[in-house]
Amino acid sequence: MTAIRKTIDFGCPNDIDPHHFVVHIPAGRSGDIIITEHFGLLGGTNGVPESEVRAVIPRAHWRKLADTLKRVFNERLKVHKLGSSRWKTGDNKVERLLGKELCILAWGMEHVELDYAPVALNNWLGFKPEERWWLFSMTAASSGKVEDSDRGWRQALGFALMDGEQSPALGLLGARPQGDGHQVPLPF
Repeated sequence: MTAIRKTIDFGCPNDIDPHHFVVHIPAGRSGDIIITEHFGLLGGTNGVPESEVRAVIPRAHWRKLADTLKRVFNERLKVHKLGSSRWKTGDNKVERLLGKELCILAWGMEHVELDYAPVALNNWLGFKPEERWWLFSMTAASSGKVEDSDRGWRQALGFALMDGEQSPALGLLGARPQGDGHQVPLPF
């Protein structure tokens, strides 16, 4: 018999200091959204920082992304029989692989006009989770700090997610299947 894994917010293991991401949403209607990677038990040892701010995105951009992210993450958690969640004021813990995927979208949206959010979301949905993880690894290695938003892989993500035209069909975000439809395992 398999034990049911307890999680917090968006699939973050309810363990002692797991590797995870935190999305901080300030109270009120203004204030930037801060996405931080927390390295868990390995943080603070062997040159690994305890945490790293990965992205700061304007509230208006977050409003365009939040519902789609919530839906996609909850669908993935449901497949693994884990509880769903919603974005709330304050800190929202996100399982580390989902956090990597979140960063790809946040990095790609950092400097784009809000009118192009549907294009970015549609292109992001077109990637398989494994492709998003790979993109995160490549980007984080060369330009993954908050101050790196205008260079390297970070800048390339903006171009990649903005590639394409706006069309009425984009109003159906998520209507097409992701990748080849296979189920992606979470690390626990």
